[in-house]
Amino acid sequence: MSKLIPGEPLIYERVEGVVYARYRDRPDIKRWIIGGEYNAVARAKGEIPDWREMVKVQELAGKYPTLRKQLDKTLELYYLLKDAEEKA
Repeated sequence: MSKLIPGEPLIYERVEGVVYARYRDRPDIKRWIIGGEYNAVARAKGEIPDWREMVKVQELAGKYPTLRKQLDKTLELYYLLKDAEEKA
């Protein structure tokens, strides 16, 4: 949200490490993210987790073949798309 409505009171909420703001008297305007824990905010926005979390994913992939297979498929897709972007 780029501009706040002057004089409208805000309510702040913390949910699973993410801090949201919303207008108290304007239920038609949805809440928005204003901060919080890095990984929690990334998950709330649907973004890729940070490096430490990806290292944990790799470690688990060593123990669980199903995760390893899905990770391999994801990496294969990434490299295909990366190559296509570089050629475009």
